[in-house]
Amino acid sequence: MAIVKPFKGLRPPKEIVKQLASRPYDVLNSAEARIEAAGNPYSLLRVTKAEIDLPEGIDEHSQEVYDKVVENFNLFKNNQWLVQDQDEKFYIYAQTMDGRTQYGIVACTHIDDYLNNNIKKHELTRKDKEEDRMIHVRITNANVEPVFFSYPANPKIDAIVNQIINNQKPEYDFIADEGFGHTFWVINDPAINAEIVEIFRKEIPYLYVADGHHRTAAAALVGSEKRNANPDHNGKEEYNYFMSVIFPDNQLKIIDYNRVIKDLNGHSKEELIALLEETFVVENMGSDIYTPAQLHEFSMYIDGNWYKLTAKPGTFNDADPIGVLDVTILSNLVLDKILGIKDLRTDKRIDFVGGIRGLGELKRRVDNGEMKVAFALYPVSMKQLIDIADTGNIMPPKTTWFEPKLRSGLVIHELA
Repeated sequence: MAIVKPFKGLRPPKEIVKQLASRPYDVLNSAEARIEAAGNPYSLLRVTKAEIDLPEGIDEHSQEVYDKVVENFNLFKNNQWLVQDQDEKFYIYAQTMDGRTQYGIVACTHIDDYLNNNIKKHELTRKDKEEDRMIHVRITNANVEPVFFSYPANPKIDAIVNQIINNQKPEYDFIADEGFGHTFWVINDPAINAEIVEIFRKEIPYLYVADGHHRTAAAALVGSEKRNANPDHNGKEEYNYFMSVIFPDNQLKIIDYNRVIKDLNGHSKEELIALLEETFVVENMGSDIYTPAQLHEFSMYIDGNWYKLTAKPGTFNDADPIGVLDVTILSNLVLDKILGIKDLRTDKRIDFVGGIRGLGELKRRVDNGEMKVAFALYPVSMKQLIDIADTGNIMPPKTTWFEPKLRSGLVIHELA
């Protein structure tokens, strides 16, 4: 069963929370972060992407940048832009996008749950990315950014969340520049906090990584390092835990994650369509953007036209949690077989576009000549994600895109 606990959060005063809270480190590059934080001394990007306070072009993994991370983090605390709560508590974090709101419990989760696979994963991690985040955790001695987990929806937790949000004024409530709402409550009642611990301990068998596999791995591995290095370890230390926001699975929505390709692997457009017709029903949908409407249906954009591709029966395996995925069908039947793209992680001929950018971004990148063809996919479901995690399988790269992203800086967990 899942281990969670309340913690003494390090949080910004209400007056500056909108200025301080930032998008996660990995959804914008250094140039974008410089623009986003310009003129705003409170932006947490100065901690999560501290290279923005150093000369342009600096290696973001250099020691100078890591030194700046520590300097800026200490500055934020010394200036009381981040202030620690006196008591351990849980928090509720709600995000609103397109009229839909999801409510997560902000908690500390246990490193052993990750190491023992009680926190289930669906993606592989890269050691270089893990190490970068591990350095960030080590030098700040904190989980500055949360990870994004899900759990099987539970009516008792739903009731607690409803009780808090209906009877208590939120601590923070703002709409970020991208138009998404972010609302945050502090659970001050020790009895309610204790009840949450017990519900997870008795009724929630597993947690699932939704977004943030590298941050999750880094947090757990640094905690394990600290445990192994402490001869007086007793299991109660704060480094045994890392910060997460845990949402019920029935409130989450995965959006599409699409592909753009630089060339046709030597084929003409007509040859490509003929090859596709061996395994797909191909229909020309004209120049207006066409969005896939169901599982096993794709859209392709090439030479100013959109095509509907419907996978023919027998070309996929609905009984296989990996074989049923549209990313698997596209990878096997199109990217590999026709276009010669064998490794999605390393091949430079393919790029990936999150659905939050819209299918117009696919059209733009093909029309401007940067790419030759684009493919849009129907989104993966939470059920598919959980089925894959439960069976110990791994999704192909770039399969899931969760939106909205968690804002960093609403609360931070210190490991000391």
